[in-house]
This record gives sequence, structure tokens and C-alpha cells, in this order.
Amino acid sequence: MAFSVPELSSAAFESQTLIALATLAWLTIKHFLCDFVLQTAYQAENKGRYGHPGGLAHVAIHGIGSAPLIAFLPLEPEIVGWAIGAEMVVHYHIDWLKQRVSVRNNWTPANHAFWIALGADQLLHYATYLVMTLALTGLAFS
Repeated sequence: MAFSVPELSSAAFESQTLIALATLAWLTIKHFLCDFVLQTAYQAENKGRYGHPGGLAHVAIHGIGSAPLIAFLPLEPEIVGWAIGAEMVVHYHIDWLKQRVSVRNNWTPANHAFWIALGADQLLHYATYLVMTLALTGLAFS
């Protein structure tokens, strides 16, 4: 049994590529807004306390920011709900782990390790958005 890729017209391929790039761009801009502009000190200070309302509020804002884009894609409502929920769960645990490691090691912005942890945190978030983009646009156009 051979694997085959369906033939796409040039226009269809360009349209799907543009939608995928727009999806990734939206998620990237949304991430900046939710992680740096809208995040409060209360949220940032409590992300390392598992189940704390501050961390939960932070990921809820991320879910709200992603909802319009994901709902715009031609997907079943259940997939939209699962995608937003999965993003929130993954985002929460990335933030929680980074905060726990930083606090446990007493890392502050004065420490090089703090910046490595922050960079790894951001890399994991953007990798999440890339996976979401590939999965959701793949499902939308399959």
C-alpha cells in the first residue's frame, strides 16, 4: 500500500499555505499580547503554584485569544474545543515547569540560567503553535 499525496491546484496550495502562515502569525502575535502585554504581576508570580487562579487566568486569556482564529477555520466545533483546551493545558504546564525550575534554583534576571529558561519556555510555546498550525490547517483542508 503506497502513500500518496493528493494533487492540489497551484491556487489551492497557495490558499492553504497562506491560511497556514496567517494562522501561525495570529498565534505568534496573540502569544506576545497574552504573555507580555496582558499578563499581570499576579499571574506571573503565581504560575509556579500548581492550580493557582493566577496561572489559570493566564492560560484562559491565551485560550480566549486563540478562539476567534481557531473558530474561523472550517472545523467541527468539537475539534475547536479540543484545540483550545489542549493549547491551554500545554501552555499551563510549560509555564508551571519554567517557574518551578527558576524558583527552585533561585534564578533571577541577573542569572544567565534565568534567560535560558525563559528562552526555552518561549521556544516550547512557539513549537506548540507550529504543531497546532500544522494539525488544524491539515484537518481543515483534508
